[in-house]
Amino acid sequence: MSREVAWRVFAAEFNSSSYEIRGEGEKTPSYLISPLGAKINRIFVVGVLTDNENVGNENEPVWRAKITDPTGTFYLTAGQYQPEASMALSKLQPPCFVAVVGKFRTYSPEEGKLYVSIRPERIGKVEAASRDNWVLETCQATKDRISAIEEAMKLGEPDMDKLMQIGFSRPLAEGAALSVKHYHPDSLVHYRNMVSDALKFLLPEYQTGPDMRSESSSPEEIEVPEQDEKDDVDKEALVLSMIESLDSGRGAAWDEVVQKAKAQGIEREELDNIANSLLDKGFVYEPVLGRMRKI
Repeated sequence: MSREVAWRVFAAEFNSSSYEIRGEGEKTPSYLISPLGAKINRIFVVGVLTDNENVGNENEPVWRAKITDPTGTFYLTAGQYQPEASMALSKLQPPCFVAVVGKFRTYSPEEGKLYVSIRPERIGKVEAASRDNWVLETCQATKDRISAIEEAMKLGEPDMDKLMQIGFSRPLAEGAALSVKHYHPDSLVHYRNMVSDALKFLLPEYQTGPDMRSESSSPEEIEVPEQDEKDDVDKEALVLSMIESLDSGRGAAWDEVVQKAKAQGIEREELDNIANSLLDKGFVYEPVLGRMRKI
């Protein structure tokens, strides 16, 4: 049996997946079909490790972790059957950039609800540039899947062979056909916006130094946002700088951030939305309740 490809998928797409194809034998692989047609058995993720905790005990550790990307959060669980990943998680101190290769796992507490997470095979600390490269590569892979779904939606009956004739790879053609039949998409605007937001994540407004830039990225590869979108980027960058300036070592007190933001014309409701966006994108985390720190 050939080794399964490790798909590059953003958290928002991965967490929206609700279609699982279970293998019928011990050696028959199972797959998670994403809304954009990724036929996932294994997945490759690079992001910010914001939390890791041993919910087991010293003799039988079970590590749970959270990794954020520009679109949301991946959830990881590693136990006795993932000794290499468990050992790595026990030594990592959040926040830090990490790369993960693992398999999907699902949990269904009741009919109609499916929660997904990653069972890591390997996890290691990386530099910021590796995260930026992953974001760019995942944006391209996501755009390819969007194109495949668009072509599949044009067909009266989604067909893998017809999609392969257009030029899509067999795994993507098969996944796109299965996805359209299961999810019945009527619009892909949400996912196009997701790719655009992920690219804006790499703009200089969000970077803290030259080492945060990807060597492979260039101005031509980054979409320039419209003025309204640029205003949102500026406000997020402003709040990020406030959090950094108010941090005396234990994190910025949220009440102080609220006061400083109000002085800059940012009201509480808008500030909450900005803070949630920064948390989702992995720019800040909460070391304790009521305080925020820049990553």
